[in-house]
Amino acid sequence: MVLISEDLIRRRAEHNNCEIFSLEEVSLHQQDIEKIAHIDKWCRELKILYLQNNLIPRIENVSKLKKLEYLNLALNNIELIENLEGCESLQKLDLTVNFVGQLSSVESLKDNIHLRELFLVGNPCTEFEGYRQYVVASLPQLKCLDGKEIRRSERIRAEQGLEAVRWRVQEQEQAYMEKRLREKQEAQETLENQEKRKEEVSAMERKPQFDGRWYTDINNTVPKVPEEKRENQGNPEAGERNRGLRADDPDKEFWETPCAFTPESRLETHRHMEEKRRAKDGEREKDKKAKAPRMLITAEGRVLNVNEPKLEFCLSEDEENNNVILDLEVYRHMDTSLLDVDVQPTYIRVTVKGKTFQLVLPAEVRPDSSIAKRSQTTGHLLVTMPKVQGEVKPTPPRLFKHSKSSEVPSEKTRKVTGRERLEVDPSKRSVVDLANIIPREKTISQSPLKLQRPLPTRVKFSSEDFEDYTDVPPLI
Repeated sequence: MVLISEDLIRRRAEHNNCEIFSLEEVSLHQQDIEKIAHIDKWCRELKILYLQNNLIPRIENVSKLKKLEYLNLALNNIELIENLEGCESLQKLDLTVNFVGQLSSVESLKDNIHLRELFLVGNPCTEFEGYRQYVVASLPQLKCLDGKEIRRSERIRAEQGLEAVRWRVQEQEQAYMEKRLREKQEAQETLENQEKRKEEVSAMERKPQFDGRWYTDINNTVPKVPEEKRENQGNPEAGERNRGLRADDPDKEFWETPCAFTPESRLETHRHMEEKRRAKDGEREKDKKAKAPRMLITAEGRVLNVNEPKLEFCLSEDEENNNVILDLEVYRHMDTSLLDVDVQPTYIRVTVKGKTFQLVLPAEVRPDSSIAKRSQTTGHLLVTMPKVQGEVKPTPPRLFKHSKSSEVPSEKTRKVTGRERLEVDPSKRSVVDLANIIPREKTISQSPLKLQRPLPTRVKFSSEDFEDYTDVPPLI
């Protein structure tokens, strides 16, 4: 049984900052509520209350709502109009498509002097002879019944024949009450039969079945294979189709079985749909397989590229500033608290709403110097990661333009034909030479040593030391 709880009302009071003591309007439709409770104590300031499309069988616990102006109880299981005398400000009451069969219960609304509109369309009492005339004569404060305005002439005619109409209405009510009594008995018997059937099915399921072992029994015979099964042995698709039809037979039988439109049948339909929904959820949980954890790094230590959120991205390198830049197109309206950025020297990992985005970087970066920013217009995530190693490039020299005052006279200029190259003194450079900041030591080649021959010494001779030998012929 679903009841009205404080948490349910607070969730429906978002427009009032979840405050229920000062709530003036609340919508509790389509909540499968089976009883009205607590609302007259928690929400004394209510003016509009929506309770349509539920399973409420009785009007109760609303008599203390003195400021209530509009009450919507359409599409419920209400059979009697009651307990509304305390709603002093009630102006509109909607009981469309209920089971109100006692038309005389309308007279309980005489004390609601501010009541202007009443809707009873789709109730059994609207089929009574003299229904509209009886309601118009019983409630003189009404201005509109079932969406149709009550004119003064209609009210006069209704009051003139009220006694005769009241007798006819009472007879029809009596017949309807006897019919309702039979319907309740039939519904009770049907419910008991269903419970017995469920018990039999559960008992059959508890019986021991074949456990896969063969027993030595001479009386055992080979079971006969049904014709349907023999026909489907060679056609697996037909077998699956027939199994699907057999599985859908109970549901098909339930919806095709004719029944009277009563509160009991409406409750039975609701229970059937709830059981079907639970069974479907149970099958879904059984069929649901646990997903294997996503592998981000292999056993060998190799980092993998992963894009679970399936986001567009752009990875680029800024050569001038020696940075690696990642532009990740995160959802524009997503809160930044749902993002988690982890920069490692060789890869970056971004968690977006529990889904992992991992990318291997082209160069080693410095995680402690990395910066992550997010655009307020597009929502993109921009991560700037400086490289650990990189080439430092010198800034190009500036080009200075000569002013008119420093122009060279025309007589000192000369015309040049063709290409001319100027020699620049290397000692007069305008840019710092980074390559010669550290002086280099001269290296001595380690070639093998060469032996040097001694030079011949020249000896000077005088004429006195010279002796002439006649035996020696002179040089020619």
